[in-house]
Amino acid sequence: MSATVLTASALLLDMDGTLVNSDAVVERCWRRWALKHGLDPEAALKVVHGRQGYATMAVLLPDRPVEENYADNRAMLAEETADVDGVVPIGGAPAFMAAIADLPHALVTSADSALAAARMGAAELPMPAVRVTAEQVGASKPDPEGFLKGAAELGFDPADCIVFEDSEAGIAAGRAAGMRVVGVGPRAAALAPDVHVEDLTRVRVEAAGDGSIRLHITTA
Repeated sequence: MSATVLTASALLLDMDGTLVNSDAVVERCWRRWALKHGLDPEAALKVVHGRQGYATMAVLLPDRPVEENYADNRAMLAEETADVDGVVPIGGAPAFMAAIADLPHALVTSADSALAAARMGAAELPMPAVRVTAEQVGASKPDPEGFLKGAAELGFDPADCIVFEDSEAGIAAGRAAGMRVVGVGPRAAALAPDVHVEDLTRVRVEAAGDGSIRLHITTA
């Protein structure tokens, strides 16, 4: 075991795979969609994490009109919002969220507000007061827009923020925003984040006297 200490002014948190384990729902919904469109479900699941649905569809069906992707995305969001079976918190997430409750932080998710509320509620995690959801951005991760908006809303420079992410698209977005990235979970391990943890039990939060946030991170 080794320990790393990172200091930041604010934390920007992805939801799926980072705070909430929703893989069971995601896989159910996207397998159905892939089969309906004659695609290999396993190949589809390699690109769905981290992106908004329409962006995933554009990768998988590059010649399809964007209007059809947006229509399917709306249907997919409704389907995912109605299905919270198996949605649980990532290990350590309840304690982590309690520890940062009074510190500057924001949720930055590719889910829309209804899906974010459904999944955070199913996992019994508190919804951050500041959040950037799909409705508030013009471009999906890996575009950095969401993280830059989160930093701006909290009032901090991007370089003073730390992103928590699990997916390739999300980690790329955090890097493009000029932020350090803590990679969470198995997907993040091979993506060279600044620090990688198995789950949030490996992160201890300390509020420093100067108003900054110190993250004490134990890595394997």
